[in-house]
Amino acid sequence: MATQSDIAQRVVESILAQKLKPGERLGEQELADLFGVSRTLVREALMQLQARGFVEVRSRKGWYVMEPSEQDARDAFAARRAVEGGMLRQCEGKPLQSVIRTLKQHIRDEEQAMDGADAATRAFVLADFHVCLAICLGHRVLADMLRDLTARTTLAATLYQSSHDARESCADHARIVDALAAGDLALAESLMLAHIGTVEAALGPSIAGQADARERLRATLAPLASAGRAMAARNRS
Repeated sequence: MATQSDIAQRVVESILAQKLKPGERLGEQELADLFGVSRTLVREALMQLQARGFVEVRSRKGWYVMEPSEQDARDAFAARRAVEGGMLRQCEGKPLQSVIRTLKQHIRDEEQAMDGADAATRAFVLADFHVCLAICLGHRVLADMLRDLTARTTLAATLYQSSHDARESCADHARIVDALAAGDLALAESLMLAHIGTVEAALGPSIAGQADARERLRATLAPLASAGRAMAARNRS
C-alpha cells in the first residue's frame, strides 16, 4: 500500500517529467483509487505538497497543480544558482573520481534518452542530473532541496513554454562534468550558473508579459456588477 510520502513523490516525479501540467486538477477520489488508499491519506499527501509549494487548494473546486508566478519562477532559479554554485565551490580538495564516473554514466543515460526515450523520460533524466550531482557530492539534504527547486523551475518551463532544447541541456551537463574531471572547479561553477541562466532565459519572450496577459483576461471576463448583468440580460432577450 502506498504511503503519504509515496504519493507526494510520485506527484513530484510527474512534474519533473512534465506529465503533470500547471493548473491541472488533482482529484482526491481519483488519486485514492489510483493508489488504493483512503482519501484521508491522499489529502495528507496533498497538504504536504501544498506546504512544499507544488499544489494549491481552490475553494469548492479541489486541488490543483500550482501555476508559478513570474516572481516564483525567478526565485526558484535564483535559489538553484545559490545552491548548485555553492556545492561546486565546496568541492575543493575532495576526491572526485567516483563522482565523475557516476556523472559520466548519467550523461550516457541522457544521451540514450535523447535518441530513444519518450519526452517524459527525457525531461525526468535531464532534471535528475542536478539531484544526482548533489547526491554524489554527499549533500543529501541539498539533494532533496534541489529536487523540489528543479520541479518548481520545471513547472515554470511548462507554464511559460520554454524554448530550451533537451540536447542543449545534455551538452551543458557534459561540459560541467568535463570541467570537474579536469579539476577546474571555477569553470564547472561558471558553466553551471550559465546553464541555469540559459534555461531561465528560455522561458518565453516575456514571462511577465504572459502573466500580465492572463491577469488582463481574468479581469476582462470577470462577472459584471448587478446593474451590468441586468443590462446584458435585457440585451440578450
